[in-house]
Amino acid sequence: MEHDITLITTIAAGFGLALVFGFIAEKLKTPALVGYLLAGIAISPSTPGFVADIDIASQLSEIGVMLLMFGVGLHFSLNDLLAVKRIAVPGAIVQMTVATLLGMALADWWGWDFGAGLVLGLSLSCASTVVLLKAVESRGLLDTMTGRIAVGWLIVEDLVTVLILVLLPSFATMLGGSNGAETTTEPLWQTIGTTLLLVSAFIAIMLVVGLRVLPWLLWQVARTGSRELFTLAVVAAAICIAYGAAALFNVSFALGAFFAGMVMRESKFSHRAAEESLPLRDAFAVLFFVSVGMLFDPTVLIDEPMHVLAVVAIIIVGKSIAAMLLVLILRYPLNTALTVAASLGQIGEFSFILAGLGLTLELMPAEGMSLVLAGALISIAFNPIAFAVIAPLRNLILKHSAVARKYESRDDPYAELPMSTERKFLHGQVVLVGYGHVGERIAQALRGQDIPFVVAEQNRELVQDLRKQNINAVSGDATEPSVLIQAHITDAAMLVIAIPDPLNVRQMIDTARTLNPEIEIVLRTRNEDETALLRQDKVGTVFFSEEELAKSMTHHILQRFDTNSENDTIKH
Repeated sequence: MEHDITLITTIAAGFGLALVFGFIAEKLKTPALVGYLLAGIAISPSTPGFVADIDIASQLSEIGVMLLMFGVGLHFSLNDLLAVKRIAVPGAIVQMTVATLLGMALADWWGWDFGAGLVLGLSLSCASTVVLLKAVESRGLLDTMTGRIAVGWLIVEDLVTVLILVLLPSFATMLGGSNGAETTTEPLWQTIGTTLLLVSAFIAIMLVVGLRVLPWLLWQVARTGSRELFTLAVVAAAICIAYGAAALFNVSFALGAFFAGMVMRESKFSHRAAEESLPLRDAFAVLFFVSVGMLFDPTVLIDEPMHVLAVVAIIIVGKSIAAMLLVLILRYPLNTALTVAASLGQIGEFSFILAGLGLTLELMPAEGMSLVLAGALISIAFNPIAFAVIAPLRNLILKHSAVARKYESRDDPYAELPMSTERKFLHGQVVLVGYGHVGERIAQALRGQDIPFVVAEQNRELVQDLRKQNINAVSGDATEPSVLIQAHITDAAMLVIAIPDPLNVRQMIDTARTLNPEIEIVLRTRNEDETALLRQDKVGTVFFSEEELAKSMTHHILQRFDTNSENDTIKH
């Protein structure tokens, strides 16, 4: 009996080559995503040898889009965004606008029409969630102010892109494309109004009904104790809601899956949902990138090399410079500006989704998709290099530019304590570095005991809020001597480092010891090896989070048991 195994063949080829190319990419210190795209190119109609079924790959990629967007929604944190809203919101919007205008100008120069230029510009404006998160996490920046700015910036980009995905089909015919439906004489304003009404209805149902039903459903499934049933419930919710949104409300799969994840985040099982669904999300994300690679025509590198270079220049240079200038204008340090610029100087999954939608709506030529893919491959491969040159580039700029040095040391009312600060906060005080979850609790305890302290925090907005609460705080990077000097470290009794920053903690300690050799240092870590090294070097009192949690739990357990009792009963 003959069997049609096209689906199996496509999946086997996709996964097998993705593993090989992804492994090679990682060995070359390049994100595995580059390898997945290359795997798709290898089995595409544009290259010799085996050709996978592009229709089946396209459907698999739709599932990949659903699960990718579900993961984005599951990790979407409004609190993270609000913490850096004053820089992330204007920064992301202005940077996306600049990149879009550059892309449109480039397309116009090539002779493309307005709609094609708009889709190209939008595709070049949004960075990859996967690449950015991996880059900042691997460098220990995720919990730092710089990392929070980059992630918050990306969240705004994601939200704007989701809105574009919703509205673009309504404008397709006006822009010279097709909305995929039969021709209608309905006025544009009516079409847009209907789209927004359907989207609003879907969002309202998700926020009113979904917020109650999904957490309840997860709780009921979790009570069965079946792990596979829980995983099935999470995946089924993501795909079924995405499909239902498209079928009933004419909303994209991407938006439906995003809201499914965002609503599920409100459940107390959200962490477990993310953990249980991660392997399946990763697997279909791989197939998504493979299917995108199948749309790439390598001949564009030979036929239109200048077009490729221009696209890459917008992504790596144009976007990065725009982001860097915006961060500097908002009075953040040069190091933060360079790091954010490096983080955003690439494009990825949202760019592919936008470009694919542009092709579907007949707004952008096939060459545009190949250019977007070429830009993604080159910019993602270049991203580790961009991070590697941050430190030497910063030193070079400060060494040779008087303007940069002046800007770096510019007067900032939040970079130094007010002249009216009481003396008890300037001598024998605690200098608290970081005002996150841990730092805030330490500060509350110090205030409760009337122990004077000064906070050193990179988030300028947070420093502004602390000043309003009559808490003494200075804005800046505590690795810089000037910041610790402004916190009066020379006369302080103790330095408390409440941020887990393995890259900079030793620099903070060395700076503090230089300025005040007698100061007592207390710090926290998340890594057992780092804890052992710091204790071995006797840098101060080191608290390892897991160890302290174990001690606290053990202390509670021992307190609950009467060790002197002959019956070893629990005290009530």
